[in-house]
Amino acid sequence: MNAEIITIGDEILIGQIIDTNSAFLGKELNKIGVSVYQITSVQDDKGHILKSLKEAEENADIIIITGGLGPTKDDITKHTICEYFDDTLVQNDAVLRHVEHLFKAYIKRPILESNKTQALVPSKAKVLMNRFGTAPGMWLEKNGKVFISLPGVPYEMKALITNSVLPELRNKFKFPFIQHKTVLTYGLGESALADRIEDWENNLPKIIKLAYLPSLGRVRLRLSGKSMNQSELETTINEQVALLLPQIEDIFVGFEDEHPIEVIIGNHLTLQGKTLAVAESCTGGRIAQAFTANAGASKYFKGSVVTYATESKVNVLNVSENDINEHSVVSKVVAESMAKNVRETFNTDFGISTTGNAGPTKGDSDAEVGTVWIAIATKDYVFSEVFNFSNQREKVIMKATNKAFEMLRKEILKK
Repeated sequence: MNAEIITIGDEILIGQIIDTNSAFLGKELNKIGVSVYQITSVQDDKGHILKSLKEAEENADIIIITGGLGPTKDDITKHTICEYFDDTLVQNDAVLRHVEHLFKAYIKRPILESNKTQALVPSKAKVLMNRFGTAPGMWLEKNGKVFISLPGVPYEMKALITNSVLPELRNKFKFPFIQHKTVLTYGLGESALADRIEDWENNLPKIIKLAYLPSLGRVRLRLSGKSMNQSELETTINEQVALLLPQIEDIFVGFEDEHPIEVIIGNHLTLQGKTLAVAESCTGGRIAQAFTANAGASKYFKGSVVTYATESKVNVLNVSENDINEHSVVSKVVAESMAKNVRETFNTDFGISTTGNAGPTKGDSDAEVGTVWIAIATKDYVFSEVFNFSNQREKVIMKATNKAFEMLRKEILKK
């Protein structure tokens, strides 16, 4: 069964806001066995919306519309839906009481007539009460197709999907099971990885599809399947993963549906009772931010410094000024000194550092743009590697961050 998502609003099309609603809807629909056929963003324009509704009805069984349900004149979704369904707006007393309650309890100002229009809904619609806002959701059906109109405010839309829409869809339809298993790999490019697992990929069962999802320094392999038999589907995917893993053992990190690599590293450190500190230059705090975004990171992550300027490496991390002058700020000596000194400063088991030229200019070093040194220090030794991550600034930063995770994970697993 297919769905189409239609987002309404000029603010999306001009880039003023990012459409996070569609990502959430796609994920939640997929969980119950609904495949998203298409995502469409349209202007606040009646003709454009009508055209999109007609096309969506031809493409999909379930059409979910978000946005355009506010009380102002530019919010035209309800009126356009009425035209598409040859319907009229009527007042829903339950919605009106809810809107009046919200104004009395929380907004603390007199309700305007324009706010009362939120209680007007198409007469053919089933109302989905919006606990967190004034615009209700609406469920309509036409030619065997389901149309669901929801407010564009993300937290309002998410609550309606979770509490109303998904339960209603499950009651109305029998969906197939859809399952994904995403394998995380670090350290091998997409084409080289594809070449390595070509025979395995060619022998995948027909119900399993493989997708390569490359990003900077890592590749995700997503196995997807759809079946009315959940047990058979899970068994088939697990069998294929079991055949795959021995072929990628050296680059396999974990499964995306479990944890990202920084959480995996944190779990290893916790199990070993070990701790970590980070010194960053060119990565600007990306490594530290990734760790500290996770609850419980204080068990193993003891601190970090972003010594971005040359003088901060000297004044904060006690990197030798003579070493910088002799070898450059982007060098093996400086990277290793940063890792060693941050480990000692925070009294941790591991220290990791990055120093490099992310571009677009060379800065305080003559090293080529894209050059990055990454060092790891333990209580017994320190080592480093140098990389060239091309000449695009964001690409250099993200590749360096991901490579640091890869190196750190490998080092921790040696212990």
